[in-house]
Amino acid sequence: MFQHKSVMLDEVIEHLNIKPNGIYVDCTAGGGGHSLEILRKLKEGILIAIDKDKDAINECKRKFDKFSNVYLVHDDFHNIVNIIHNLNIDKVDGILADLGVSSFQIDTQERGFSYRFDAPLDMRMNQEQSLTAYDIVNNYTEDELADIMFKYGEEKFARKIAKAIIEHRKNKNIETTLELVNIVESVLPAKVKYEKGHSCKRVFQALRIVVNNEIDDLKRTIEDMVNCLAPSGRLCILTFHSIEDRIVKDTFKELATDCICPKELPVCICNHHRTINIINKKPIIATEKELKENSRSASAKLRVAEKV
Repeated sequence: MFQHKSVMLDEVIEHLNIKPNGIYVDCTAGGGGHSLEILRKLKEGILIAIDKDKDAINECKRKFDKFSNVYLVHDDFHNIVNIIHNLNIDKVDGILADLGVSSFQIDTQERGFSYRFDAPLDMRMNQEQSLTAYDIVNNYTEDELADIMFKYGEEKFARKIAKAIIEHRKNKNIETTLELVNIVESVLPAKVKYEKGHSCKRVFQALRIVVNNEIDDLKRTIEDMVNCLAPSGRLCILTFHSIEDRIVKDTFKELATDCICPKELPVCICNHHRTINIINKKPIIATEKELKENSRSASAKLRVAEKV
């Protein structure tokens, strides 16, 4: 059973500004928590719920069996333009992208997302794709591994960890999550291992991001989402780490600016025109009440934009 407590549910629903006859997209349906609340607000409106995890789609089919106004799409939300086009829809009134990993994915041991369980190194959100964390850990070069951990995990000891992985691979492949945990912890200073949060969190985050291509196309996808919105349509994006949030913040800023020419140019030559207004200058964070009830909301940030 898909167990997932939706982060900042009330804030997301409020800022989507849902119209009963509107068309809305939940780019990462997951356990269906946000989607279900959107559906409850709709009358003649339509919801498009997307997820690249087939288990999530199956759970939403079960959860939404009483609703006839929902399209369930097994796909990557980076393909949002094609998804909407294939449904013969021109523009939508609101889009939500919750970029976090679902509780179901983390807590399902065999999916290999968590450093808390011993499981095969997998980490695929879409289990039909070929690339896994095992492939990266056992086939990438030392430089590639170090770059991944530094870029996507902001791991200070990326080079030492990469070197240790390569040394371990000389004897045998690294098969499981706990094997990787032991290798990482073997080279970390003692004070780092006992800092707040698990010492392998950054390494696992980096691997998960690369396995699922979560970052590289994000800026383009945000631009695509904005282009899919009708005037006054809302885009809500939930992020859970600083790399994603920085991309969302910077992309929103660019899209909300009329001219993006270098400051030294005396006149504008870019012909860039703003396409959004930023609703919240600072990200919305979880309330104290939610933090007590759902620890996974601690790192969440919600940014909202409205189509001009």
